[in-house]
Amino acid sequence: MPALITSLTAELRHDSAAVATPTPRLTWATASDSPDWVQAWAELRRDDEIVRLDARDSVLVAWPFAPLEAGERAMVSVRTGSTAGDETPWSAPLEVWAAFTDEWTALPIGLANPSRVAQPVLLRTTFALDRPVRSATLHWAALGVAEASLNGEAVDDLVLTPGWTSYRERLVHETSDVTALVRVGENALGIALAGGWYTEEYHVLTAPRRFFGDQPRALAQLVLVFDDGTMRTIATGDRWRALGDGPIVSSGIYAGEHVDARRLPAGWDEPGFDDGDWAPALVTDDVVPRPEARMAPPVRRIERMPVVEASRTPSGRILLDFGQNIVGRLRLRVTGPAGTVITLRHAEVLEDGELARRPLRLAEAVDSFTLAGSGEEELEPRFTFHGFRYADIEGWPGEFDPTAVEAVVLASDLRRTGWFESSDATLDRFHENVVWTLRGNYLAVPQDCPQRDERLGWTGDTQLFTPTAAFLYDCHAFLRSWLRDLALEQQKLGGLVPLFAPNVVPGFADRGPVAAWGDAIAVIPRLLAHSSGDATLLAEFYPGMRAWADLVLSHRDAEGLWTSGRQLADWLDPNAPPNAPSRGRTDTDIVATAYLARTLALTADIARELGDDADADRFAAQGIATRRAFVDAFVTPTGRMMSDTQTAYALAIAFDLIDDDALRGRVGDRLAFVVRRDGFHIATGLVGTAVIAPALTKAGHIDVAERLLFQTEAPSWLYPVGVGATTVWERWDGLRPDGTLNPGAMVSFNHVALGSVAAWLHEEVAGLSALEPGYRRLRIAPHPLTRLTHARAEHETPYGPAAAGWERVDGALRVRAVVPPNTTALVRLPDGSEFDVGSGTHEWTCPADAARPLPPLDLDSSLADLADSPAGYGAFHGALARQPNRFLAGAVRANALYTPGRSIRDALVFADGATLSAVAAALAAASDPVAPIATPVPHRQEPS
Repeated sequence: MPALITSLTAELRHDSAAVATPTPRLTWATASDSPDWVQAWAELRRDDEIVRLDARDSVLVAWPFAPLEAGERAMVSVRTGSTAGDETPWSAPLEVWAAFTDEWTALPIGLANPSRVAQPVLLRTTFALDRPVRSATLHWAALGVAEASLNGEAVDDLVLTPGWTSYRERLVHETSDVTALVRVGENALGIALAGGWYTEEYHVLTAPRRFFGDQPRALAQLVLVFDDGTMRTIATGDRWRALGDGPIVSSGIYAGEHVDARRLPAGWDEPGFDDGDWAPALVTDDVVPRPEARMAPPVRRIERMPVVEASRTPSGRILLDFGQNIVGRLRLRVTGPAGTVITLRHAEVLEDGELARRPLRLAEAVDSFTLAGSGEEELEPRFTFHGFRYADIEGWPGEFDPTAVEAVVLASDLRRTGWFESSDATLDRFHENVVWTLRGNYLAVPQDCPQRDERLGWTGDTQLFTPTAAFLYDCHAFLRSWLRDLALEQQKLGGLVPLFAPNVVPGFADRGPVAAWGDAIAVIPRLLAHSSGDATLLAEFYPGMRAWADLVLSHRDAEGLWTSGRQLADWLDPNAPPNAPSRGRTDTDIVATAYLARTLALTADIARELGDDADADRFAAQGIATRRAFVDAFVTPTGRMMSDTQTAYALAIAFDLIDDDALRGRVGDRLAFVVRRDGFHIATGLVGTAVIAPALTKAGHIDVAERLLFQTEAPSWLYPVGVGATTVWERWDGLRPDGTLNPGAMVSFNHVALGSVAAWLHEEVAGLSALEPGYRRLRIAPHPLTRLTHARAEHETPYGPAAAGWERVDGALRVRAVVPPNTTALVRLPDGSEFDVGSGTHEWTCPADAARPLPPLDLDSSLADLADSPAGYGAFHGALARQPNRFLAGAVRANALYTPGRSIRDALVFADGATLSAVAAALAAASDPVAPIATPVPHRQEPS
């Protein structure tokens, strides 16, 4: 195949021609069958102007033409030549649209005399044209959420727009080309408006209160350009009218939406409508930030899903199962008498055949529709969303047809860029759960959860999950937009990074610096810059990194440790009490000091890259001092740590806190010991989960990481999959093995953080990662797992598709890789051989490690040997579970320590002779050394 350009994009969006800057950077990818293809030059063409660049750069290349003026459109093409002399043809032209405005004249408007808080409103105005227009562009924003229409037609397909920002400091506007909707004569411009995030009542361990405002506001300006170049602007102001008694009676992000279709004024957003009984809109003197053009993809309807199963709850409601935990809402087609009220409730799981609604806490998550009685009606909430797999319906008129209801999936419209697959169906389902969890929670902001009375942009969850997110989806612009809100919130707080952004619960989110959460201001820009190749992220957010590092340095104690303040530590350690999730087994000082050392090293490196040597030297020196203080305080010469936990050891290894090679080796060995001691059950919270598998791999214990990964008992990554989970849970045991809900106050079944291990699947198991920013140089270094016969990851890099994977063939390992043109890769095969390659498709064969033989098991074998044998472990606990003394089985499972110095007989000290005989027989029969651990049979599955 001759070389050709496969993609050309402007700035950061793939979903639209719109750009938010007059000088959008350009990125293109080339495909070629020629091996080792490297770009020597590129020519960029804008209309008739051609600019030649004699360079290899093809990612985020500076705009080489005159800056775009507001509203201007340009057609851009590219062609390239290689160092070998071949040339591509010109690419298909890319339209670039400067979707920003130099002048903002629109004023905030709303309902003049609202009768209730957060009252939805319809807004309209009319204007007349005596001649056609060359172009018509609508810029619109809201303090709330809005949908705009022109002459009865929606101006765009956006949902919940303009999203959620720190409204007092930053407001985003949408831009829609409405040229085709404008007509000569009378025109009508309408806006449906609700409170959304602006009027929501927020709380975290506090009383709910509205943070931004009590009533929504809208801003819009329609810019008309005529053939002679003259312009006219129709803007929100005193010529608009408002109706507060429209079809949406009430609407809230948490509460849901209540619609009375009888109140819809037919034709309200069309010309000729009589709005004489509408009141003049309130033109407010509210001070709002000048709206800025959207830089990230908006929220859209991503997918529609049918009902998988319909049944009845014990209470008699219609129960719908969509087969997948999603984020969105329901759409109905229904016919019934006027005044019929249909009520929809939502939940993620069931409890005793009914919706389990306790996890929603104060979020009602209820939608209702009062029918107009005008034949078949199509109904869907407009300004809310829910997290649910199940919904129940009350009040449906007549016989229910499941095809009359579908679930509408909502998400920020991010481009999928990463995939993983293996020979294990359960592992692949877990990875698919991670994907669905990202889709649901990356909605306007990176939420912690989509269903309960929270749904906040938590900093800790986001920084822990960013390596996974940046591989699976192009979230560069999405997270950068959110980081701007985080930076604005931090500036208000004098360097303190709040727990979430926007910071809508002051006094809770900003009481003091919190390790792992506040460090997001340094970690996320670095991760995004590395995955995207966009170094401007570092310069933009460096002031926040420096302010955060200096603030935390001021909190160190006399030993150089971070031991002060409220810390969330290894939040949601499975060993913590259900309602005290910060009281895990890992000392908070270990977590805090480890993060301080890591952030100081990151900040020093970034300062060096930016040319600030003074800051670089200062932070590097402080980082060295902090690492030494960490080791002195928390690590013994034998490699034990003050907290003998998985998280403690994993942080020390993953963050490179130990300089001495021998000591680091002992700490790594102790980590493997502790994981086996815990029966290969995960014993980490959010912080430890992100680093446990990478740390084990780094320490040379990939076998232990594999056993941890494939554990199916609670707590583990695969336990939820075994009981029907279709997204990643907040807690390891959100549903307990006996089928009951975890009693904790926080029980989300759609939470990103514990899915952070997917990055390890991509980078280490399949072996695909970026060695240099933007994947200009790749790392191909797979780590085959004995439980798998193959694994593969693929990523759409800025240079084109890359892939890495392996399979077992005739007792050997076959490793394959795809390296995109204009990149190179460092390859390290499982046998240790290492070399460089250029672009192309590559294949190598190397020896496969033989499975380690396991000793036969009997009652005098050690519990460590029992844990090392999946078949023996399953047989042992299965035999105990079948004995009449069920208390014994539970006690052994809860208290056994799988160490070399304890025998199986020691764990059965209270067992009778019959039990000992049954266990001995089961151990003798467990002859397969690689059989999987027996999966506990759940008392109740999620999809029940």
